[in-house]
Amino acid sequence: MSTEAVVTPPAEGTQDAPWHRLDRRMLLIRPVLDLAKSLPVLLGALLFGHGEPWQWIGLAFTAIAVFTGVSHVLTSRYRITATQVEWHTGLLLRKQRAIPRDRIRTVDVTSEPKHRLFSLAAARIGTGRHSHGKGPGKDELVLDAVTVAEARRLRTLLLHRKAEAGPSQAAAPPEQLVAAVDKKWLRYAPFTLSGLAVVGAVVGTVYHFAHELHFDPIQFSLVQTVVGHFTDTPAWLSLVLAAAGLLVLVSVLSVGGYVLSFWNFRLTREPAGTLHIRRGLITTRSVSIEEERLRGVEIREPLPLRLAGGARCVAIAGGLREGKGADKGGGLLLPPAPLSKAHEVVAEVLGEDPVATPLTRHPRRALYRRISRAVVGVLLLAAALYGLAWLGALPDWPWQAALVLLPFAALVGWDRYRGLGHALTGRYLVTRSGSLDRGTAAVRCDGMTGIVVERSYFQRRAGLVTVIAPVAAGKGRYRVLDVGETDGLALADRAVPGLLTPFLTGERDRG
Repeated sequence: MSTEAVVTPPAEGTQDAPWHRLDRRMLLIRPVLDLAKSLPVLLGALLFGHGEPWQWIGLAFTAIAVFTGVSHVLTSRYRITATQVEWHTGLLLRKQRAIPRDRIRTVDVTSEPKHRLFSLAAARIGTGRHSHGKGPGKDELVLDAVTVAEARRLRTLLLHRKAEAGPSQAAAPPEQLVAAVDKKWLRYAPFTLSGLAVVGAVVGTVYHFAHELHFDPIQFSLVQTVVGHFTDTPAWLSLVLAAAGLLVLVSVLSVGGYVLSFWNFRLTREPAGTLHIRRGLITTRSVSIEEERLRGVEIREPLPLRLAGGARCVAIAGGLREGKGADKGGGLLLPPAPLSKAHEVVAEVLGEDPVATPLTRHPRRALYRRISRAVVGVLLLAAALYGLAWLGALPDWPWQAALVLLPFAALVGWDRYRGLGHALTGRYLVTRSGSLDRGTAAVRCDGMTGIVVERSYFQRRAGLVTVIAPVAAGKGRYRVLDVGETDGLALADRAVPGLLTPFLTGERDRG
C-alpha cells in the first residue's frame, strides 16, 4: 500500500513565498496604449516618409514600444517575503528590485479608466522618500496590472503589520467613517480656480497647434460674427461680457473637475490604526496613512476659497509621496468644504483641534516688512517694463498698468500681516502665514528633527527672526515668519526644550 506525500505550498510572507504575475488581461489594452503614445511618430513615418530610411526607423520605434509593453506584462513577477518585496521584469534586459518591508510607508492604489475596464488597479509601493523625477523613483515599485482584490491584499499585508500579529480579524470592529463628500460642497468648486488652469491649458494648446499649422481662427464665420459683435459694442461692455463669459466657463470646468477628483470621497479610520482615503469618479484612488506617522495637519485657505468660507485639510505625515500639491501627494484629508468641517476633521483625526487655538499676533514691524516686500516687487516689475518701453520693445501701457497694481500689492501685504500668527499648545506648534494661499499648520513638537532660527540682514535691522520647524513629513519645513527676536527664541526653546538653552545662556552671560 503506497502513501502519497502531501506537499504544503510556501506561505505568503515567508522566505520561500510564491511568485505572482501581473494580470494577463492587461495585454488587451497595453498594446493599444503604447500604440497611441507612438502615434505621432507612426503618422509622421507613414504620411511623410515616402520610402525614406527614417520612415522605417519610425516604424521600428513603434514596434519596439509595443513589444516592450507586452514583454513587461508577460515577464513581470513579484512576491512578498518575510523581509522584503521582490520584483523581476524584462526579457532582453532583466531588471530586479527589492524593497525592505520595514521601509515601506505607502501602498497607493489607483484605478484609471484603462484599469477599471477589466476591474484592475495599479499598486504603488513606496518608501516615502521624496522623488523629484516624473516617473517612479528607485524607492518606489509599481505593479500596474493587478486585480482590485490583490491590491487591497497587498495594502493590508504591507501596511497593517500590527494586525498580522494581533487577534483574529473577525473580532476587529468595523472601520469608522470620519468624513464623506457632500453634494452641497460643490458650491466651493468655482472658488478653487482649477477651471482657470484648464482654460489656460486649452487656449495655449489650441494656439500652439494653430500657429504650427499656419491656421487663422478668424476664417471661421462664427468667430467673425463674435469679433464683429464685440467691435460694435462699447469697450467697457465688451470687457464685462468677456469677464462674465470667462467666469461662467471657469465655474463649469471647476465643478466638473471637483466631481472627477473628489466624488465618492471617504475618509475612514480602520481598526489597525490607519486612516484610509478613497476618492475619484472615473479614476479612483485609495491611500492609507498610518496614524503613527501622522506629524500634524494643515488647513489650506486660498484667497477665493477663504472668501467663500471654505478650506481644505491636508495631513502632515511621514511616508507620503511628494507631488505637486497635496492632492497628488496623497495627503488630502478633506477636499474644499466648509471651514467648520475642516476643523471637525482635524479634531477627529488628532483627537483635538490645535488649529483652532487663538494665535499670538506678530509685532508691528512685521507689517512694514510684509507691505514693503509686496510693494517693492511691483515697483521692480514696473521698472523693468519701463526699461523695455524706453528701448522701444514694449508700449507704455504695461508699466503704467503695473503701477496701478501698487494699491493691491499693499493690500496683499497688509492681509499677509493679518494672517501671521503662532501658538504653542500642548504638544503642537501652530503657525499661520500667507494671503493668496493662507495655511495654518499644527506640527507635533516631538516630530520635529530640530529647530532653526534664521534672520536676514533686513530682519536683523527690524529685530525680527524666522523660526523653522524641520519635519520629516509634508513640506519638510514649517515657518513662523517675522516674529519678534525675543519671542522667537523663547518659542524655539519651548518647542524643543533644552536645544537652544546653551546658546541663550551664552547670550545672557555676554549681555
